[in-house]
Amino acid sequence: MTQIDRVAVIGTGVIGASWTALFLAKGLDVITTDVAPDAERQLRQYIDAAWPALEALGLAPHASRSRLTFTRDLQQAVTGVRFVQENGPERIDFKRTLYEQLDTLLPADVPIASSSSGLTMSEIQTSCKSHPERCVIGHPFNPPHLIPLVEIVSGERTSEDTVNKVTAFYTSLGKRTIRLRKEVPGHVANRLQAALWREVVHLVSEGVVSVADADAAVCWGPGLRWGLMGPTLLFHLGGGQGGIEHFLDQFTGPMTAWWKVLGSPELTPSVQQMIVEGARLEASGQSVDELAAQRDQMLLRLLKLRQSGDQPEAGGHV
Repeated sequence: MTQIDRVAVIGTGVIGASWTALFLAKGLDVITTDVAPDAERQLRQYIDAAWPALEALGLAPHASRSRLTFTRDLQQAVTGVRFVQENGPERIDFKRTLYEQLDTLLPADVPIASSSSGLTMSEIQTSCKSHPERCVIGHPFNPPHLIPLVEIVSGERTSEDTVNKVTAFYTSLGKRTIRLRKEVPGHVANRLQAALWREVVHLVSEGVVSVADADAAVCWGPGLRWGLMGPTLLFHLGGGQGGIEHFLDQFTGPMTAWWKVLGSPELTPSVQQMIVEGARLEASGQSVDELAAQRDQMLLRLLKLRQSGDQPEAGGHV
């Protein structure tokens, strides 16, 4: 594979800015483009704020914020790049127009990866008349400069060679990739958190628990373990020496009984107000920026723990 040392980031909102910070920290030349007013100032401000965390995680040789270029001109942004990370609005008409342009501007061997969480690549790549095979979903989890996960999803016309190239590139950046075998709305990680939050909304709306206590139940219980291992592997540990087989023997009955009574709440105005009031109360007057800074500091410590290879001792309970 041709070395990817120069990348284009299209769209520099929160996700695009975070991708940009990561690419710079990995020692790449990054050309960014966005037509929004004040986009360049906001991008550089975001990168400056993210840089200390990236330094703590370890910068690649030659990593520098000075390797960032900003332009409003799409053609200039993609000239000479070896990879494109697209982060435009979640509108299919916008994506198709953009990809039609990119298809004509880029050499055939330059992959185009979309951060889209709401659209499928099969929908997007229909506008690429010449090389739809080099288009793929590369969906990160926010914020991409800290969270390792990237979901890779092919469209109907995406080539296996593109998937391999993109996977190798993300892996070289320290990302943890997963490959979806089918296109589904929301991909995987967002569907999983949507399923959990649906039950949170149900329990809150039914008066079972407060918003703060529902959040505490997650982050001080299973959420701590999920930061180290996935739920199936943890249930394997929950089965003791008998592993997942023993766990299923013990808990298939109770678990499936719980499934049958999980809620399907509606986010009516009154339910939304309950969630809003609960979240504001839980925030205790802290601003979004203050809470995000706390999140990122804790993420940084967890990532360092993961990098060290430390693992907790296995327990024997669900």
